[in-house]
Amino acid sequence: MESEKKKVLLIVNPCAGRTKSRAATFDIVDKFSKNDYEFSVHTTTCQGDATNIVKNNGEGKDLVVCCGGDGTLNETINGVMDMLRRIPVGYIPTGSTNDLAATLKIPRDIGAATDIIMSGNTNSYDIGLFNNRYFSYVASFGAFTRSSYATSQKMKNRFGHAAYIFNGLKEWKNMKPVHMRIEYDGGVIEDDFSFGAISNSTSVAGIFKFNVNDVKLNDGYFEILLVRKIRPITAPAMLGKVIRQEYDGKQIIFLRTSKAKFSSPEEVAWTLDGEYGGALKVAIIHVLSKAVELCSPENPLFEKDIADAGLPVAGVKG
Repeated sequence: MESEKKKVLLIVNPCAGRTKSRAATFDIVDKFSKNDYEFSVHTTTCQGDATNIVKNNGEGKDLVVCCGGDGTLNETINGVMDMLRRIPVGYIPTGSTNDLAATLKIPRDIGAATDIIMSGNTNSYDIGLFNNRYFSYVASFGAFTRSSYATSQKMKNRFGHAAYIFNGLKEWKNMKPVHMRIEYDGGVIEDDFSFGAISNSTSVAGIFKFNVNDVKLNDGYFEILLVRKIRPITAPAMLGKVIRQEYDGKQIIFLRTSKAKFSSPEEVAWTLDGEYGGALKVAIIHVLSKAVELCSPENPLFEKDIADAGLPVAGVKG
């Protein structure tokens, strides 16, 4: 008697990462079909399309696989969160930066990433709720964040991650600090900030890196990184601190929280997983613990027994 084939929904962003996704579609489909999977393939045509594809085609499937960048994964997870039964999510990263894929230790090699999905190994992963929208690994404001969604697809396809850096440096010249009040577990901070992010990753924008000992992906807490107002004369020193991960608790603040409220007297533009998240005066963020199952290899960033983890919670780290 033949075993029942697993039903897979494959979502492909044909424009991601120098159009790698489009070229890889046949190889992915071929590999799945040879390993007893039954699949349907859908390509995205506009922003938000992956979410709608999951909503319209995800029920009854055993797995949804996203082939694209972090933004496409964001949309896929938003669709899965609206399903009656949240099916596991596989990720084949073909974007320009792929911060989350690096954190999850999912390789950029398409065949290797597909093998991880077919291995059946999954990990529970925390995601964020930003007002009424989900994000998979980062919500940010300030310097360099606009470049993540304002950089043209043509530039991203031609130059990859370097295109973000180039646009970010141009943006830096006209950057104004944001006055923000941040309420988090156990405290309040209010000041002018050049950059701010709340994330569940070891890397943000490919620039800010976190020590792997400070990040756990399913512990119910996200990390907040805040950079106070930067003056041109102090910018080189600040960049050095960022590179060395010297988050001193004064100029660069690093803390952990399960929820946060960001308030500003003026509307602030936010970026969610590299895509525009809106201009808002108030952003309320909650961490949704173990909200989705991600196909990923074994990884020490996933806590298997959270009760015994002994991790510190909110508080400024120096």
